[in-house]
Amino acid sequence: MNNIRIDIVSDVVCPWCIIGYKRLEQALASLSDSVQADIHWHPFELNPAMGPDGQNLREHIQEKYGTNDEASLSARNTLTQLGQEVGFLFEFSDEMRIYNTRKAHQLLLWAQSENKQLALELSLFEAYFTYGQDISDDSVLIECAIQAELDQQVAQHIINDSTWAETVASTEQQWLEAGINAVPAIIINQKHLISGAQTSDRLISAIEQIIQAEG
Repeated sequence: MNNIRIDIVSDVVCPWCIIGYKRLEQALASLSDSVQADIHWHPFELNPAMGPDGQNLREHIQEKYGTNDEASLSARNTLTQLGQEVGFLFEFSDEMRIYNTRKAHQLLLWAQSENKQLALELSLFEAYFTYGQDISDDSVLIECAIQAELDQQVAQHIINDSTWAETVASTEQQWLEAGINAVPAIIINQKHLISGAQTSDRLISAIEQIIQAEG
């Protein structure tokens, strides 16, 4: 059995991040007879300056990338189809908003020490993309924490603790300084970077090549 470390730099409002993870999950399932992965998630805020009320998602995408309504609809349809292929439900709507994710990342950093990070990560992705919930709202975050079997009172403390917010910011800065400026970013054994939501076949090939090269 080959043991590998996988670091995933992502944001919970990034649709390609959940698609990328689900494809990685498929790849690891195919390699389960020979590969065992230890996965760690790391914060990357796509919109760290986003205000408390968020912004209409379509308007935000148009402002940020200069896309029009037709391109936005096409992208949503593509993401919905890709989600279906990996077993994840996207429910986009014209009223959907994008939110600040700092508090979500505070919870995720803490959840790693509780061995509940993946469960919380998936709960957050689902809350946002499937149910259209405001994942900057304390009550939504606490519900996600409960679903991940994390302690409710500790979770409440974490999301209101400025020290955890500072830790998220410093961690993100470290990744920026390491050259990560887009997500998802998958790093194998802390030195092999795979950028973007690659297909499961490409991930399988990359992992096999890395294992072979490292002997």
